[in-house]
Amino acid sequence: MIDIDLIRKRPDWVHEQLRKRADDVEIEPILDADRRRRELLQQVESARAERKQLSKEIGRRRGAGEDTTQLQEESTKIGDRIDTMSAELSEVEPTLNDLLLRLPNIADERVPAGDKEGNQVVRTWGEQPDLGDKPLDHVELCTRLGLVDYERGTKLGGRGFWIYTGFGAMLEWALVDFFAREHLADGYTFVLPPHLLNEESGYAAGQFPKFYDDVFHLEPTDRGAAGLFLIPTAETAILNIYRDEILDPADMPLKLFAYTPCYRREAGSHRTAERGTIRGHQFNKVEMFQFCTPEQSDAALEELVEKSERLVQKLGLHHRTSLLAARDASAAMALTYDIEVWIPSIADYKEVSSASWARDYQARRARIRYRRTGEKGTEYIHTLNASGLATSRLVPAIVEQSQQPDGSVVVPEPLRAWLGTDVLRPS
Repeated sequence: MIDIDLIRKRPDWVHEQLRKRADDVEIEPILDADRRRRELLQQVESARAERKQLSKEIGRRRGAGEDTTQLQEESTKIGDRIDTMSAELSEVEPTLNDLLLRLPNIADERVPAGDKEGNQVVRTWGEQPDLGDKPLDHVELCTRLGLVDYERGTKLGGRGFWIYTGFGAMLEWALVDFFAREHLADGYTFVLPPHLLNEESGYAAGQFPKFYDDVFHLEPTDRGAAGLFLIPTAETAILNIYRDEILDPADMPLKLFAYTPCYRREAGSHRTAERGTIRGHQFNKVEMFQFCTPEQSDAALEELVEKSERLVQKLGLHHRTSLLAARDASAAMALTYDIEVWIPSIADYKEVSSASWARDYQARRARIRYRRTGEKGTEYIHTLNASGLATSRLVPAIVEQSQQPDGSVVVPEPLRAWLGTDVLRPS
């Protein structure tokens, strides 16, 4: 959420900045609602003060045996006015809050303008592998090696679902285990959050209201499931762990990571670029998250990007890192770097981690603050997150980049002990 005080002081600048991310941004309705809210608050406060003075005068006159009928009638009228203004205030405040919730974050000055075509590659690692004349794609490789059962996955859940089997399931779990061990070694705290979250969690994270329909919501039942949705990313849960709390700056940066499946309504496609496990309704992901002071945020972002890149590099995968343009990044984030692995069969890169900095946008929505030593007031913290990593695109990258002429696949070194083999071969 953007600071309403900033919108009041610099409305034209805020509007100009937000136009980088959306065409339909309107600031004036927010200013109108804010003005009316402040007017009503002032009027209610003035009326209450007036009624308080009347009450004192009524008490004084009653003590003196004087008639107070007229003063009581005036007090009743003031009370009615207060009730009317309070009723309007109860409508204006949610309207203002809803308008603010719909605004995207202000993009950092480093963020390029435009949509996906404006993304900037900042560095690459490794070389595109030479796979010969007839390399196999990940769907055929995973099928031949018995790693993924696409047909039966569709039978169970429909399009956009699959089943990891045998060494495929072991490869998936080895990746999750590898990531968890790396984060623990770097001093991150491991959490396993609920997979069902309440709607306030979605609004706090900045996913609602804009992406409300992109998640799976539970239907209301007599067992109280109303208002819950399946977790689309562990980021949503981790942020809300400290919702409505004041953190101790001595504990920051506070570093956590979580493993969860991620459930999203985005559908898979028959297009080559989205075949197999590249896009689906459910996938596994390990998510890193940091809560920090504004002064710590630059270092936190650099650390998250470096950690994500290091994980991909330890797997031996050619990849690149891109700074996302304003309209390609999440609306809640001020700045995002994508770490993208090379998928040879589609001759393109696919994101396996988004390292993002929200500034205080999420903290304002979630009301997460900290108090500096010796200060009475509180300030909003900064939040950052990065996938570390998502697995559903790593498996295609691993099997395609590491395939051999005989159809086998070399297992990345960090995963070999878990799988108990160096090479996956067709049975």
